[in-house]
Amino acid sequence: MGLISCILILFLHSAPSAFAQVNEFISIDCGATSNYTDPSTGLQWISDTGLFPHGMVVEIDSPNRDVSQHWRRRDFPADSKKYCYTLRTTKRRRYLVRAAFQYGNSGNGDPYPKFQLYLDATMWSTVTIFDASRVYVEEMIVKAPSNVINVCLCCASTGSPFISTLELRPLNLSMYTTDYEDDFFLNVAARVNFGAPTKDAVRYPDDPYDRIWNSDLEKRQNYLVGVATGTERISTSEKIEMKTREFPPNKVMQTAVVGSGGSLSYRLNLDGFPANARAYAYLAEIEDLGINETRKFKMEQPHVPGGYNNVVVNIAENANGSYTLYEPSYMNISLDFVLSFSFVKTQDSTRGPLLNAIEICKYVQIIPKTDNKDAIVLDAFRDISKGSNWTHAEGDPCIPTNWEWVACSSSSPPRITKIVLSGKKLKSEIPIEIKYMEGLKELWLDGNCLTGQIPDLSNLINLTIIHLENNRLTGPIPSYLGYLPNLRELHVRNNSFRGEIPSALLTKRLIFNYGGNPELFQKGEHSKNLKLIIGASFGAIVIIVLMLSGSSILLCNCRRPTPQPKVSETSDSLRATSKPSTTYSLVRPGSLIDDGLEVAYHITFSEIEEATLNFSKQIGRGSFGPVYYGKLKDEKEVAVKILAEESIQGNQQFVNEVSLLSRIHHKNLVPLVGYCEEASQRILVYEYMHNGTLRDHIHGSGNQKHVDWLSRLSIAEDAAKGLDYLHTGCNPSIIHRDVKTSNILLDINMRAKVSDFGLSRQTDENFTHVSSLACGTVGYLDPEYYRNQQLTEKSDVYSFGVVLLELISGRKPFSAQDYGPEWNIVHWARSLIHKGDVTSIVDPILAGTIKLECLWRIAEIAILSVEQHGVSRPKMQETVLAIQETIKIEKENKKRNYLAASSSREDGSDKLQHSSSSSHDHPINIECLDLSTRCLNPSAR
Repeated sequence: MGLISCILILFLHSAPSAFAQVNEFISIDCGATSNYTDPSTGLQWISDTGLFPHGMVVEIDSPNRDVSQHWRRRDFPADSKKYCYTLRTTKRRRYLVRAAFQYGNSGNGDPYPKFQLYLDATMWSTVTIFDASRVYVEEMIVKAPSNVINVCLCCASTGSPFISTLELRPLNLSMYTTDYEDDFFLNVAARVNFGAPTKDAVRYPDDPYDRIWNSDLEKRQNYLVGVATGTERISTSEKIEMKTREFPPNKVMQTAVVGSGGSLSYRLNLDGFPANARAYAYLAEIEDLGINETRKFKMEQPHVPGGYNNVVVNIAENANGSYTLYEPSYMNISLDFVLSFSFVKTQDSTRGPLLNAIEICKYVQIIPKTDNKDAIVLDAFRDISKGSNWTHAEGDPCIPTNWEWVACSSSSPPRITKIVLSGKKLKSEIPIEIKYMEGLKELWLDGNCLTGQIPDLSNLINLTIIHLENNRLTGPIPSYLGYLPNLRELHVRNNSFRGEIPSALLTKRLIFNYGGNPELFQKGEHSKNLKLIIGASFGAIVIIVLMLSGSSILLCNCRRPTPQPKVSETSDSLRATSKPSTTYSLVRPGSLIDDGLEVAYHITFSEIEEATLNFSKQIGRGSFGPVYYGKLKDEKEVAVKILAEESIQGNQQFVNEVSLLSRIHHKNLVPLVGYCEEASQRILVYEYMHNGTLRDHIHGSGNQKHVDWLSRLSIAEDAAKGLDYLHTGCNPSIIHRDVKTSNILLDINMRAKVSDFGLSRQTDENFTHVSSLACGTVGYLDPEYYRNQQLTEKSDVYSFGVVLLELISGRKPFSAQDYGPEWNIVHWARSLIHKGDVTSIVDPILAGTIKLECLWRIAEIAILSVEQHGVSRPKMQETVLAIQETIKIEKENKKRNYLAASSSREDGSDKLQHSSSSSHDHPINIECLDLSTRCLNPSAR
């Protein structure tokens, strides 16, 4: 029986406001009998009944019958299996994942449960129940490592694993950013609302992200103890201004505690500590201080480096005003199990210290899941056995417990060492991807309906046992199987294999069972049978030959055929060859020859002279040479590029560009009209791009046409589509190698097209990269490509990430004046974005015209694109989708602004009726009215 699991395919959709963000919430009531809407919050809850065929629903006695989520729970057997919920996410987006557990009064006298909770392969928590009436909550903040995450329960020490609710909450792009999020999750250890009026926790709808802010009045074992004397509780009804990136709810910030005696002390017990943590303090001055009054204090905390104790906090001054959030935080701080902290006022302060809320998150190292190459093969096996119970295995194949039909290594990441699928009704061929399972030792596929030949297993040097008997496999037995160094058993009987058995398989060291294959034979057996057949047939053949020889006399008088004209030895002979060509040759006055086909139009030098009026109007100069404006006889406007000087490298680039552009066609690639190679002249003729280069518009002089934010996004989309076509639409794929703003041209409609393919390279379908000396432009060159000289599509992604940063900032990619001698736009932008200060990288001429969430999205995709390691960068297709979704949000926002303005005019708004400037002179300011919105949902990818 397969592992028990539940797949909840729950897609997320981006929303334009905090209220629409609720549509992205995933709320699962585990054990509920039906879906329903919570009347107190308006949230939609989904029942897992029917979706989760295993486990048992248990009615519980809850002290709070008003909370319907805690009427039932779902129990699982206390066995060696794992039970997983699979949630759909968007890769690299941040989420709050929450699991809640209320045991209730079961009345059967069983010991309270203790079991483990996993997120993917990472140990999340050990859930230990001490109080049947208490709701135990576990929260993890994650940057989704893939498009799904698995929440698994297993490994019970006492009782049975169970769960009450499971929730997924998408977060704002800027929230909970750390320098370590690719390697660590954040496990929420404490989130406390100080000065709360009641014991009730604050969550949705007061917090649009539905975080749970526990009241400081709630005191229980392992939670909050030790409140200093002289502590007063204060509150306000004034709205608190939020300018920082964690966005605590207004209701939490409107209450606080004050140390009226000059100090404020608390002590918390932190489960799972000592550990490293990210700590946040939320402060807002919510009292009206007099002219001569001040509130200054220091933090004093045992066992913390003294540097933290010397910081003086003046909330109103630090936050630039009262009723404004100030959010000091510690990126990485070591905390003990007992956290004791004190705020003490300074000598020159007239008021005691104040605290609104704190939040502490423990760093949890992400444990790698099973190697993706192995996981792909397992999925392929499940695909060819749809409907069988054994395929219902979810979560990671190896961690925390392995699937029943596989065995795993203890390495990190784990590798599959054994596959046992005997008699599982597998149909179709053995997945060819199995050749990548380098750790595989045993393969049991006997008793199925597998067809085709044995796939390539030559790389699987660890194989010891192979069972393929009782299938429908065909073809020869591969000889390399006899040379696998560790192979001890090979069972292939009762198939349809044919041909000679490799001698290496007939050694004594190997158990080899091959009976039941009629057309399979050992060396020598086949030749004996042939001798009898040849001997019996020889006489008959002689007789037939003698009879035919008499008939041949009749052919003596047959007329000879008329000689054919001799084929002219011209360049056409190249077109007749059937041998594939690995290089290109240019012939005059013909065309570029590629595998015998004409693929480019040759233009004579005299025609080019006429078109350019003897090269009278130079419009630019590139690495290839000068560029001139021209107009052909058919009135087509062209740009004419002339190779500046003779050189082997220049000729290679010339041939390379002609050969590539003659064979690829895309609306976002500058089309090649033709070429000329006469009288030592090498000339390329392109479609003329009226608006020049993107570089001119971003970094040019003041008379250049201003490019607004939406236009920049459209240009980025066009260029990204062109590059994506090179990477995925060409076979073999093409790597541009010189992506930069000066190689992105703009046509008469400001649509972008990628140009300059002189350095481009084709990939080899047999390799994942091209070995090549690093070529490119300073500031855009991929550092990984520069180090190892292995060229991949991710090198173009890096260069395009630099282009995105240029579009956002209006700055050049490399400038000693702007960034210093060792810094460039990547280092500068990464530093600011990791601090959450994304607005500081915006081009000043765009200030106030960008929706903040969309700015975050484009900044994030840009920073991901310039990651040091190519494997961490997105594909161009992902970048295209990110830009498209951002454009969609911007356009919808402009439409709403336009409709609002039109409505205001119809209502006789004096503000618009008496405006002295038109909207064309002063564009409508696109404000980010709600910071909970995410501009992109790449789940559509």
